[in-house]
Amino acid sequence: MKRPRENTRKHHHRLPAALALATSALLACGTVSAAAPQPTPDRGNGQPPNGGSTALGDVIPAPTSVDPIPGERFHIRWNTGIHTPRGNTEATEVGRYLQRQLRPSTGYGLLLNRGEPERGDIVLKLDGSEGRLGESGYRMEVRGDRLTIHATSSEGLFYGTQTLRQLLPAKAESDFPRHGPWPVPAGTIVDKPRFEHRSAMLDVARHFFGVDQLKRYIDQIAQYKINYLHLHLTDDQGWRIQIDSWPRLTTHGGSTEVGGGDGGYYTKRQFTEIVRYAAERNITVVPEIDMPGHTNAALSSYAELNCDGKAPPLYTGIEVGFSSLCVDKEITYRFVEDVIREVAELTPGRYLHIGGDEAHSTTDEDYQRFMSRVLPLVEKYGKTPVGWHEYAKATPSKEAMVQYWGTSTSNEEVAEAAERGNPILLSPANHSYLDQKYNEDTELGLDWAGPTTVREAYQWDPGTHMESVPESAVAGVEAPLWSETLTTSDHIEFMAFPRLPAVAELGWSPAGAHDWESFRNRVAHQAPRWQEQGIDFYRSEQIPWSDN
Repeated sequence: MKRPRENTRKHHHRLPAALALATSALLACGTVSAAAPQPTPDRGNGQPPNGGSTALGDVIPAPTSVDPIPGERFHIRWNTGIHTPRGNTEATEVGRYLQRQLRPSTGYGLLLNRGEPERGDIVLKLDGSEGRLGESGYRMEVRGDRLTIHATSSEGLFYGTQTLRQLLPAKAESDFPRHGPWPVPAGTIVDKPRFEHRSAMLDVARHFFGVDQLKRYIDQIAQYKINYLHLHLTDDQGWRIQIDSWPRLTTHGGSTEVGGGDGGYYTKRQFTEIVRYAAERNITVVPEIDMPGHTNAALSSYAELNCDGKAPPLYTGIEVGFSSLCVDKEITYRFVEDVIREVAELTPGRYLHIGGDEAHSTTDEDYQRFMSRVLPLVEKYGKTPVGWHEYAKATPSKEAMVQYWGTSTSNEEVAEAAERGNPILLSPANHSYLDQKYNEDTELGLDWAGPTTVREAYQWDPGTHMESVPESAVAGVEAPLWSETLTTSDHIEFMAFPRLPAVAELGWSPAGAHDWESFRNRVAHQAPRWQEQGIDFYRSEQIPWSDN
């Protein structure tokens, strides 16, 4: 869904000028497996870069294999239809999604066709032929007379449509009619994810972002086959989700943010709308209620949650580790259970994140006692717990996910959790934290784990990153974006792009496809798409940007 730009400053306009795009050669033919093909300005197909066809391998994340047919193209035309399987509602919804994406720019009807596919159609096919690729995989066959996406589920079809979008000229992302042609390079792409869990996180607690801003970010991350959105809903600076049984959490605890702004919160109706919107894009929302620390907004809202019975003032700074729920009071667990129950009812997804990090004001003994009461509550309401890696010391059940956010490549508690069977979600702060500055001169962001360049965001391997954590224990990757310094959608985009696509590729593409030179050239070709979408991206000097 395309949304209007915010009227805010363009930070990248003050950064160093972009480098010219270096010419590289595309593989002439043959199948390319586990290695990303290099893009090239001269596509070898008779079309100029501006408005012309992209090379078949110019895709992020890099596909599993690419087998181009040089010189042949499929064209979307005025009479092109979208064929979907008869009787399959989910696949039909993917077809409608593709309609909504391409109608504004092409001006074509792209009518859904549930009869027999016709020459020149885009065919979304659930034929069971791609069981080897799992639920998320797909095979795209592009010929001059037809474009077919094969998959075993609507999820696979959806990911195939994201690849198709990147194979069209950048102007296909426009929200108003543009002149064609609309070519797609011919050949076959076979693709499936390396890891099941590919997540982005947005901190809406320190600065609040509204429903439309969340929808905008959901649209942006869906392009890169991200399938989870972790929302950090509560912290010292704000409580952002309506809880009927404890209403002051939002009316008082949600009334401010870092720096003393107005804050805000999501009603249950609004949060349900966000969850639905994400689900339509194959993204599952993971809500986080941080505890026992990072709880000043709750403690300020209800004095009885404090051990001394006194409510502290609201907090608008950025320090951490000073707050804690009172472990010894029974009302604490009534509060926690009410919150978990109401949040679980709002989210059909499997996971509920309980934070657990930086509880510096809670003794280890109290931390263990607290988690021994809270973890069963998460499971009581049908959810699988997720927590930052500190909570691994509470030995959660082996189904519970442990999220590593440290900066080293070894952690004893994480290694022990992996040995017990806990899935490990990797978000090493010095590689995947999108809120870290790009360099010391970056206007936005923090630098406690950085600065983190685009290359540093890309050049690590989730399968081998942690000592004593085998790839079989790794559930996937996450790119968190904390909001201490971010207040607008432009700020989110400036910090996320191009680093989020880098982390997305590490989560989706096979290890053999991870190649910095290939990635930097492919991400350069995203610039015209991001400009069409109004994304305020950072023009890293490491990328040979193309504005054509």
